[in-house]
Amino acid sequence: MRVLIADDQPSVGSTLALLVSAAKHHVVKVVSSGAEAIRAYHTYKPDVVLMDYSMARLNGGTACRYILTEDPGARIVFVSSRPATELADIGAVAILSKPVDLNELEELLNNMDAQLVFDYARAR
Repeated sequence: MRVLIADDQPSVGSTLALLVSAAKHHVVKVVSSGAEAIRAYHTYKPDVVLMDYSMARLNGGTACRYILTEDPGARIVFVSSRPATELADIGAVAILSKPVDLNELEELLNNMDAQLVFDYARAR
């Protein structure tokens, strides 16, 4: 899977990139704001976006809604320490709690990858 990561804390973004690589998926870009996430989404067309909800310049919720308006099929996963109930109705397909567990991330990405393969096979 091609993964875009958006987190305004550079250490968190780089750690997520290492976890995605350890889960044998490909990081297309790590960005530090919601606005950058929107631009990078258009440029790289990732299979999934791992997005922090609480970013300073443009938060993940706003960026998520914008991306989904442009591409209703976008797969956005919030990565946040906020309670999942606060994030439930924004449009993300999943929510991962910080700190992210490698096994949980790997299982989520593998399941999403399997679903993409299944959807592609059905469309043919």
